[in-house]
Amino acid sequence: MFKRSSLAAIAAAALMGLTLSVGATFAQDAATPAPLPTPTDVPAVDFGTGGTHISFWNGLTGSDGSTFNDMLTAFSKAHPEVSVTVEEIPWDTLYPKLQTAFVAGNPPDLILLHSAQIPQFASYGVLADLTDWYSDKGGFFPVDDISKITRDGMDYQGKAYGIPLDNHGRGLWVSKNAFQKAGVDPNMAEPTNYADWVALFQKLTLDKNGKNAADPAFDKDNVVQWGFTVSEWPRVNFMAALVQNGGKWISDDGKTVTINSDAGVKALQQWVDLVYKYHVSPPEAGFDSWGAYAAGALAILPTGTWFHNQANLDTDIQSEVWPTVQFGDKPATYMGIHTFMVPATATGDQLAADKTLIQWFSENQQGWAASGQVPARLSVQAALDPATYSSNIIIGKTMADYGTLDWSSPTLLELFTAIDPELSAALNNQKTPKQALDDAAARMQEALDRVAAGG
Repeated sequence: MFKRSSLAAIAAAALMGLTLSVGATFAQDAATPAPLPTPTDVPAVDFGTGGTHISFWNGLTGSDGSTFNDMLTAFSKAHPEVSVTVEEIPWDTLYPKLQTAFVAGNPPDLILLHSAQIPQFASYGVLADLTDWYSDKGGFFPVDDISKITRDGMDYQGKAYGIPLDNHGRGLWVSKNAFQKAGVDPNMAEPTNYADWVALFQKLTLDKNGKNAADPAFDKDNVVQWGFTVSEWPRVNFMAALVQNGGKWISDDGKTVTINSDAGVKALQQWVDLVYKYHVSPPEAGFDSWGAYAAGALAILPTGTWFHNQANLDTDIQSEVWPTVQFGDKPATYMGIHTFMVPATATGDQLAADKTLIQWFSENQQGWAASGQVPARLSVQAALDPATYSSNIIIGKTMADYGTLDWSSPTLLELFTAIDPELSAALNNQKTPKQALDDAAARMQEALDRVAAGG
């Protein structure tokens, strides 16, 4: 049974997220072009016919979801006593839907979220303590086979509330075809500073007359090939750029939002300038980056490890993978951890079935590498074939060397809801970077202060 205060907290968070989301929608109504429609849920899929049933929610609506479902097919064959119904729900929909389900008392039996959500849901008392599932407490999961940053990401107030599936993060997919079309050597070494990145993007951005963005006669209103795009997941792009420029989300004592520091404004301005000063990227709203890449209209696609399967489908594009862009003085890249979590209500046969599935996935993580994600277990990472898993290895190394996780906070989802529309406003030329970050910081600070006050 969940505490009444915990349920009230979830309800308040869900309501706050809905309120902010609606406000953001009204704010964006004036934007042109209009944003793409929100993705819809993928229909539920059943695996196996066993008598013990698991309802399972995750946000793997990208090409990585197909790999996950292939693994569930294999799991069902290995464990015919268990059946699984999977709902793949876009992340921005999954979180409020899950909050509502907890409030209503009917959460799924198993969930796969980002580790960054552990503090919020654990603070509500709705997640099972999985500490004794780790080997140092007699459990099945080898604690010495994951990195420290991964292991730390599973904890909240001294207890483990998750079992990691992977490390995932950002990199660049480079179209050799587009480089060749622009007369740029696709075998060049990637730049390491903002000026050189801009120069490369300018060479790769072509108008209908074949002139690039560095040419005074370039026609910015008739671009046929973009060098880069700011459109996909601006928040994590900004997270890395903020760190690269010496900034941080929150002060060291966890009390003050600092995204609107000089470093933050500089970081966001760098991305905005790619659109409106250098004309090497379209505005953020309404641009289909994956579609443009597949159509040969985008030279460099900043995206995540999850693009691996989709890249293999884009057979007309000769792709290569680079580490993510470095615009500031030091390297940094977004890193996340897909994590299995179990509702605190799971007991008996239900809890045993959840554990069976999670343990099977842990012991078969090499299959998950086919999604492009980097398996959490170090032994599996070390065994990856470079010819088959080059993107996993290249991006995986950057995460190990300079990965940056979402800031850990029980109010993280509210922080996301506050900053996302403001980043879009800046990238669509509705606000200056300073205005956007000041407005986001004010709302984020209210959320932090309310949590600090016990609200």
